Amino acid sequence: MTTHPLQPFALKRVPGQKFFVSQAVNFQALPPLSLYIHIPWCVRKCPYCDFNSHEARVAFPEQEYVAALIRDLELALPLIWGRKVYTVFFGGGTPSLLSGDSVEQIIRSVRMLLPLDVNAEITLEANPGTVEAARFVAYREAGVNRLSMGIQSFNDAHLQALGRIHSADEARHAIGMAQQHFDNLNLDLMYALPKQTLDQALQDVQTALSFAPQHLSCYHLTLEPNTLFHSNPPALPDDDESSDMQQHIEELLAVHGYQHYETSAFALPKKRSRHNLNYWQFGDYLGIGAGAHSKLSFPDKVIRQARYKQPQEYMQQAARNAPIQDEHQVSCDELGFEFMMNALRLNEGFDSVLFQERTSLPLLNIRRELEEAERRGLLTRDHQRIAPTQMGQRFLNDLLEMFLAKN
Repeated sequence: MTTHPLQPFALKRVPGQKFFVSQAVNFQALPPLSLYIHIPWCVRKCPYCDFNSHEARVAFPEQEYVAALIRDLELALPLIWGRKVYTVFFGGGTPSLLSGDSVEQIIRSVRMLLPLDVNAEITLEANPGTVEAARFVAYREAGVNRLSMGIQSFNDAHLQALGRIHSADEARHAIGMAQQHFDNLNLDLMYALPKQTLDQALQDVQTALSFAPQHLSCYHLTLEPNTLFHSNPPALPDDDESSDMQQHIEELLAVHGYQHYETSAFALPKKRSRHNLNYWQFGDYLGIGAGAHSKLSFPDKVIRQARYKQPQEYMQQAARNAPIQDEHQVSCDELGFEFMMNALRLNEGFDSVLFQERTSLPLLNIRRELEEAERRGLLTRDHQRIAPTQMGQRFLNDLLEMFLAKN
């Protein structure tokens, strides 16, 4: 459940709505660049998951897929030529299904083809049910320096309700093994689970804190379209109960020194996810792999791409030098909203000059929307910084909708 770049967080667009005054894009400098690598297979599809993941019931074509990833990266080079990559993220699916040799082959190819920053953050998502000590060693030796583990809960009944393949004991054991090799660890937790109480939610967080991870991601379980939970919803805590869970979790993590820097992200000082921060600050990212999305800036335009979603079709198209299914230029009218859609997820907000740097639009374009959001108590601003208030954080979609101005 770590922040996923497959599809940008978005509100539905309403017919007859307009974004911002259209004008030409003219970037003085391009934003930082990240690389996202999607591994689309998992052991079993979780009933709440809406990511592009496919069950590998027996095995999956690992070497063929790795070859497709590397070819995909080679084909993308003309679009990012000479640009340094600052973070790399293996997401899924379940990337920890990959062998250490495959991860090493991919990272080696990245280093050969791209100017990878010497201090690049390289994250790999791992499922406690698919890891072993030798694999952690291999990932670390391959160059992975940050691990993100999908724990979700330390309660066996809740893990079963979520369709997870690991037990609470296996989760604890996997964390212990991971910490022998990684000193930068994120744990994913979910709350407002079926039949979960406040005490149980806090116990999950307390158990996670006992391992002193550098980063925690705490997500509210949501029923996403096209999932089993959406078509057959379980009994969940009501809004008041889930709000209490959120408030108490935030307070507990604050007491233990974790900074709540993004909607669902908490980090010890200097341990924020650099990869995810690049998304929220409207940086660029190249996404390779089945269904991966890219956002790439050029001096005079911004483009978005989507790779073929089905793994077999993606591999076939990559072999034909055509892994991209869709590509379009982002209009100036959309850039302002997309920036706000991301940056307002940061609890500390953003430097006001960043808006123009990342969109090439003057902040004056959204003056009326900013004034109205401030008047309604959803946003605070001065000459240096724009940030959501606590109420704006709680009602983020309401805040974002204000930047979809009607004609």
